[in-house]
Amino acid sequence: RFQAFVYFASVFQAVSCGIHYLASVFMAVTPKFVCGIPGNVSSVLFYNSSESSLEDIWTLWTSTENYIVVQLENGEIWELNQCSRSKREVSLDLAYEYQGNKSIFSCSDGFLYDDTKWKSTVVTQWDLVCDREWLAKLIQPTFMLGVLIGAVIFGDIADRLGRQRVIWFTSAGQFVFGIAVAFTFDYYSFVIVRFLLAMVSSGYLVVAFVYVTEFVGIKARTWASMHVHAFFAMGVMVVALVGFLVRTWWVYQIFLSIATLPFVLCCWMLPETPFWLLSEERYEDAQKVINIMARWNKVSTPCKVSELCSVQQDDLVSGGMGDNDTASTKKHNILDLFCNWHIARRTITVWLIWFTGSLGYYVFSLSSVSLGGNEYLNLFLIGAVELPCYIIACIGMDKLGRRNTLIPFLILSALICVLIMFIPQDFNILIILANMAGKFSIGVAFGLIYLYTAELYPTIVRSLAVGSGSMMCRVGSVVAPFCVYLRSVWIFLPLLIVGIMALLSGILTLMLPETLGKPLTNTLAEATEMGRNKKSSSGKTPPAHSGAALEKIEMFGHETVSTEK
Repeated sequence: RFQAFVYFASVFQAVSCGIHYLASVFMAVTPKFVCGIPGNVSSVLFYNSSESSLEDIWTLWTSTENYIVVQLENGEIWELNQCSRSKREVSLDLAYEYQGNKSIFSCSDGFLYDDTKWKSTVVTQWDLVCDREWLAKLIQPTFMLGVLIGAVIFGDIADRLGRQRVIWFTSAGQFVFGIAVAFTFDYYSFVIVRFLLAMVSSGYLVVAFVYVTEFVGIKARTWASMHVHAFFAMGVMVVALVGFLVRTWWVYQIFLSIATLPFVLCCWMLPETPFWLLSEERYEDAQKVINIMARWNKVSTPCKVSELCSVQQDDLVSGGMGDNDTASTKKHNILDLFCNWHIARRTITVWLIWFTGSLGYYVFSLSSVSLGGNEYLNLFLIGAVELPCYIIACIGMDKLGRRNTLIPFLILSALICVLIMFIPQDFNILIILANMAGKFSIGVAFGLIYLYTAELYPTIVRSLAVGSGSMMCRVGSVVAPFCVYLRSVWIFLPLLIVGIMALLSGILTLMLPETLGKPLTNTLAEATEMGRNKKSSSGKTPPAHSGAALEKIEMFGHETVSTEK
């Protein structure tokens, strides 16, 4: 019961992370627009269609290359384009075609927007069109830059100050910055506050994965960690629902941010993980958490930290590793992920998988825009399609193992990329289905790498490893749009790049150790030993040292303690 409470309280906030990551999809949408006019309109003409107001003509105006003719109450006739306007010198009669002289003016009177779908967006609020269009295109990249930086910073802080404090700070930050976004007074303050929101959202998501991994036992670790993604996907579906119901961007932002409030009010009850407390030699605090777990789970004989410490010392002496791991209070940084050849090779491979998963995920997602239809329903389904993806990943990870599930799906996504190249362009439905299959397969790999990374690294650098991996993930998401732009060079070039990266990642994954059913390691020496002995273990593995002892905590609250290593 204790683990269940901690888990569902923690992953509830992941819904808010999914919300903020995708909020700009509707908040920064650019509706149809034309240049503003210096007066009141008496009639509007578009080809052979005449209306009394501009609002009635939007449904007819399908191509932005065409202009709209308007006649003002003072008799002046203007031709309105998106980024310029022309005044006809001779205003005899209202006709669409005109061969006479015109005076061209800039859009000094602002712009007129189609508000049939959205009453207000950040684009219409600050006129982020024409020569200011690049500002609108920077909204999501700057957010992703904040996600990248936040993943590294908060991952490192969580290893130094603890998971609990970071969860408290980032949870409150999501609510405060989320509400603050709705009340920003100009574009630049909007981008800055969104950047801070991205940092805390990314920080929470990274640390939450580590937090639930360290609390949940081996039997439930796979499903628990993977379904953090499911709650993130639920956040995507919430964005679609709120976007459909609320059409004013700042009200829409407030409604989305309110989802964070329940967790902010109760997150102070979440304890620190015993794994981190023991790695910092805070034995009394670790014992308090263990006793709380015992009371919640109704265990009459809780384990003692003193027993775990004696087991750890015996293992260290018998393993002859004395001075190598005694400096448990040492402050670690990203260079520790390259402390020896085995760990460095593991880090490079893991980073490549993170990058490839994100790159492929977004390339396939951007390719799915040809589906058409209702954009709110499309976004809802994009979130919903991830749920079976994670279920398949969980089953494969528990039955086949992490590595044995990751390799086939990476290679499968590469094969699908090649398959799409041979599908005739007239077979639109088949192309869409193939793109969805590619997104599904890369999504499986993208989902399980979170848990796999947490299991490949010891407690002292676990948050840092997941945070740096998430950084590479964000790099992939930033590169993805530029990759899609390569379609102008060759239509299949983006798929070719994703396919090559996925195939390379799948091959390198063969060198990673399997972590299914093994205890979490607590030191870099143990993590290195796990990689060296991955081939020689047949029913029995070398002592896991402190990690073996800590596994008693990890499985605490179950009727029996698993002896499988």
